[in-house]
Amino acid sequence: METAYEMLKNPAAFAAFLFTLLLPILVGFFVMKRTKTEEDFFLGGRAMDKITVALSAVSSGRSSWLVLGLSGMAYKMGVTAVWAAVGYITAEMLQFVYMGIRLRKFSEKFKAITVPDYFEARFRDNTKIVRLVVSIIIVIFLTSYVGAQFNAGAKTLSAALGMGMLEALLVAVLMIVIYMILGGFIAVAYNDVIRAVIMIIGLTVLPAVAIAKVGGIGALLEILHQLNPKYIDPWAFGAGVVIGFIGIGLGSPGQPHIIVRYMSIDNPNRLRQSTVIGTFWNVVLAWGAIFVGLAGRALFPDVKMLPNESAEMVYPLLSAEFFGPVLYGILMGGIFAAILSTADSQLLVVSSTVVKDFYQEVIKKGHPIDDKTALRLSRITVFVIGFLAAIMAYYAKDIIFWFVLFAWGGLGASIGPTLILSLYWKRTTKWGVIAGMVVGTVTTIVWKLYLKQITGLYELVPAFIFALIATIVVSLATKPPENVEELMKAME
Repeated sequence: METAYEMLKNPAAFAAFLFTLLLPILVGFFVMKRTKTEEDFFLGGRAMDKITVALSAVSSGRSSWLVLGLSGMAYKMGVTAVWAAVGYITAEMLQFVYMGIRLRKFSEKFKAITVPDYFEARFRDNTKIVRLVVSIIIVIFLTSYVGAQFNAGAKTLSAALGMGMLEALLVAVLMIVIYMILGGFIAVAYNDVIRAVIMIIGLTVLPAVAIAKVGGIGALLEILHQLNPKYIDPWAFGAGVVIGFIGIGLGSPGQPHIIVRYMSIDNPNRLRQSTVIGTFWNVVLAWGAIFVGLAGRALFPDVKMLPNESAEMVYPLLSAEFFGPVLYGILMGGIFAAILSTADSQLLVVSSTVVKDFYQEVIKKGHPIDDKTALRLSRITVFVIGFLAAIMAYYAKDIIFWFVLFAWGGLGASIGPTLILSLYWKRTTKWGVIAGMVVGTVTTIVWKLYLKQITGLYELVPAFIFALIATIVVSLATKPPENVEELMKAME
């Protein structure tokens, strides 16, 4: 097979692939009538059901990293890759219940639609300083992240359909922007559920078939042991690697596109049920991706046997080997959709930050705008930010990917510890939060550039710890907001 996408030349496979691409736009039209206010557009009107919230969080949080990245990691490293899943699964399980419920209750009482909204209300900050700091961090990191996702989606589309990179990039952006303009958060959430279902099919059926082709679990482990005993040893690469992989989970509490899922549910008490649903499928999908990589190594022991000699192509290759054209076309469309499932959620957060946090709360402070105007402005902003990210993806991809190196860690270290403390420690102050965000961001960058190679430790781990310490120390040295007991009670 010259390329894992060759089967898409089959008319049935191409039709299935095309259907998967166009389905999100149909969903956008379907939910358009439900999107009437700014709260609907950015938060689904706080009316999303428990299953949608659970699967939407799973899909937007994982994207192509799970389908291509984790399976490729398992192909290269063996079962050690499981530690990369342990961190985020544990973190998201805990934050669904503990952070999610408190944040959902507080945000409804104080009419908070965005993460900066929450921080300003929590600290009664009329100076807008906290809002501006959080907003700047979100816009810088997430716009770059969206651009990188667009670039990855365009590459997938280009390889699949033989299009030029520029044409593929424009199609990728339009695919997202159209349904987002139509349905906002509701369209994004429902499409994330569809993408989650596609990932569930691919990462349960494919590994089962691949393991059966190898001869079962026992035969798989024996082949891997013969190839290299490290492939079946979860501690093969040392404690430093394991700690770094588990540390990935520290980034989850700081991802705005995941956090807003908790704020969107119709009843905060249902987040407990969402936790069970989301955690179950997180575990299933993670093990599915790992077994795809392990089975791929057993069936194709030399990476040169994979398309482009890339470990991340093991999923497309096995799909082409074992599935018929229709299912293959859907799964390949699912890869493209998985990439965009993170991009659309991040784009929505950036747009809400620009419209709500910059324009309405800072520029137009004291002059509220009506729902119709706010909704129109939100849709225009999605369009503009989407194409701005696309331009960056095409002309400044080196800069974008430089920022993406720090995006997960930077957001996790700056917003994560400050958000956790603000939800649980009444002594937290706005200056403590600002200090924590600055320290988290700077530490992430410095550690990545100068200390990671020396220490072997993922930058998010020390950055999270230092941000936590900075927030506590500065909070103890500054005055908390008045009526803090009332603010904390709003979370109970």
